[in-house]
Amino acid sequence: MSLVLDEHREYLSDEARLSAFRRAIEEVVKPGDVVVDLGSGTGILGLLALRSGAARVYALDNGGLTQLEREIFAANGFADRVVCVKGLSTRINLPELADVVVSDQIGRFGFEAGAVQYFADARRRLLKPSARMTPLRIDLCVAPVEAASLAGEIDFWRQSPQGFDFAPAHSIAINTGHPTSYQPHQILSEPSIIASIDLTRDCAPVLSGKAACNVRRRATLHGIGGWFAALLSPSVTMTNSPLSGKKIGRRAVFFPLHPALAVEPDDCVQIAMKIVPEEKLVSWRAAIFDKNGRQRARFVHSTFLGMLFCPEDLQKARPDFVPKLTKWGEARRTVVDLCDGRRNVAEIEREVYERHRNLFASPAEAAVFVVEVMVPYAYEDRNI
Repeated sequence: MSLVLDEHREYLSDEARLSAFRRAIEEVVKPGDVVVDLGSGTGILGLLALRSGAARVYALDNGGLTQLEREIFAANGFADRVVCVKGLSTRINLPELADVVVSDQIGRFGFEAGAVQYFADARRRLLKPSARMTPLRIDLCVAPVEAASLAGEIDFWRQSPQGFDFAPAHSIAINTGHPTSYQPHQILSEPSIIASIDLTRDCAPVLSGKAACNVRRRATLHGIGGWFAALLSPSVTMTNSPLSGKKIGRRAVFFPLHPALAVEPDDCVQIAMKIVPEEKLVSWRAAIFDKNGRQRARFVHSTFLGMLFCPEDLQKARPDFVPKLTKWGEARRTVVDLCDGRRNVAEIEREVYERHRNLFASPAEAAVFVVEVMVPYAYEDRNI
């Protein structure tokens, strides 16, 4: 079974998620509406919209499920009311403006799956001025957490497998947001909303916020837990909070604080975060104060420091770098140049093989290369 399909099986098995979207869509979608589903997957949100009376659904997805999605809509009797389009929504033009946009491009901490960018583009190009949307708002929630097992996995890099030193990897691990699932007892304070994203209007390029969390019990502080609460409609909220009895089956995030620190009841963990949604960057700072206001510790981390940079690649990004194409780059340019609206694929494959025989062991190998280069960018003249 395709692993992508199995991932969607998990989505469709998540009753809390489906119930929340069903109730929100029943509230938002009106009979006769034109609906756009961003990142439609197997089409479940579009199906719910159609069942709520949508006249037409445009299901947009850049993954490999588009044909299966068409078959699913047809199997449910909706083939004549759905248009499935493969591609990024930001690169797709529709023949009409929509009344509603629906999407679950939310992520674990609320922003990583692209909701900010996709909704901003949809508002500008795909929706009527009076359009409705789900979700409307995403709150990013944080709390100090005790997570010894996760901290142990991070500290693995300070060990010496086979007697070798892997410590350089440790600084990357402590500056990474790690997917995880929490138990309620691991949450050491009441959670706080550190930032909110209003999807009905443009979002600032950088989100920032602060929170002060009072520790409830004696524990070891290992990091900051992050999750979201999404307002799907005026009366429906969906969350992956470990403290919710109706949480959806989506993991939260662990932002490490290193080294771990023993904390006492009424210690205050002051958290500051900066988030760049488009770059998926998160910086987090924490200062811990005792009940008398004395600072006990301070931490500074950023996912920028957790990125895997290679000097050879950074050199090519310098403004004064003068690039030249490799032989493989020349072959890619050949493919793009030959997609001129006159040649068919077989002709392009033959020409690429003839021009770049030194790169390909056979015409079949050249054909695979052509398809890989061409498919993301080629189109045929037809209306959606």
